[in-house]
Amino acid sequence: MKKEVISTKNAPGAIGPYSQAIKIGNLVYTSGQLPLNPATGELVGEVKKATAQALENIKVILEEAGTSLDKVVKTLVFLKDLNDFAAVNEVYATYFTENPPARSCVQVAKLPKDAILEIEVIALAD
Repeated sequence: MKKEVISTKNAPGAIGPYSQAIKIGNLVYTSGQLPLNPATGELVGEVKKATAQALENIKVILEEAGTSLDKVVKTLVFLKDLNDFAAVNEVYATYFTENPPARSCVQVAKLPKDAILEIEVIALAD
């Protein structure tokens, strides 16, 4: 199986030695997406807006790979503060309205750029 690097200018560029996503076979693995606005490079700090921004970044990466949010089978959410769990869920539920993917959500000590959250996904590709 051949590994394909997925890259789009519609999402923030990698801030380290990694790809935005890798497609192998019929799976796409995204790197963790911070709530960075790809147009300005600004980090979104309010939890609901940050959740939406991270998921929008994931959405465009998946589209570049030829798939979509409705094909996501697994998500992993990293939170700076687990007290934000309910607020994240409120926004997250608007992106995954039917048959939501399996998910893990954990609190972490620190994220790159001191972000309040980071989200990564695994999705099926056609």
